Amino acid sequence: MKTSGRQEKPSSPHPVDWAARLHLGTVLLLQMVMAVELVFVVSEGQWINVFLILSLMGLALAPVVFRRQLPVDVPPEFLLLAVVFVFAAIFLGEVRSYYERIWWWDIALHGSSGLLLGILGFLLVYVLNENERIDLHMRPRFVAFFAFLFAIAVGALWEIFEFSMDRLFSTQMQKPMLGDPSGLTDTMWDLIVDSLGGFFISALGWWHMEREERSFIDRWIRRFIDRNPRLFQA
Repeated sequence: MKTSGRQEKPSSPHPVDWAARLHLGTVLLLQMVMAVELVFVVSEGQWINVFLILSLMGLALAPVVFRRQLPVDVPPEFLLLAVVFVFAAIFLGEVRSYYERIWWWDIALHGSSGLLLGILGFLLVYVLNENERIDLHMRPRFVAFFAFLFAIAVGALWEIFEFSMDRLFSTQMQKPMLGDPSGLTDTMWDLIVDSLGGFFISALGWWHMEREERSFIDRWIRRFIDRNPRLFQA
């Protein structure tokens, strides 16, 4: 029997992780952007912005440089969303003054943070449910309620941080809004938008759990569990 001259290529044992490559490429691109900006703020003596940029550069690089030393293996999708959000909030918002230039920038970021924190709340509950060392099984409505409260709680802690920075270092993280120079209106609208984002993602997660359908939240959380099997072993 004759055999074909064409040989099948063996499948790669390590499939390309495009999410990881996208995360790494995004981090490197943002590092270059921030490095250029750092030169300007140093030359102009904007030391608060120097501190913010250096902190952000270190925060973005840490998961890449110390990936093997981290106690958990965080999926690149989570890392990518986190680094883009922090870049938009700290670098574009504070350093580049997008909060003053674009009126809806703060609202959009707080709405996004509500969504991200809601997903993180779901992740925490899934970790508890899947951990064999913890005998805990929660109903979908409680899981959604926990994710909603988690988003609000972290949003409130962030507002406390903004208030503290303004009082201790004379920054203006709490912005004047709708004729209110005190920043109180800005803080309340931030919390309202955080709550709306958290409610949306919690309702979406609850709906999928009740229908026993897999959502993108499910897939991301399942990937986290698969990457960290030792966290869930008895």
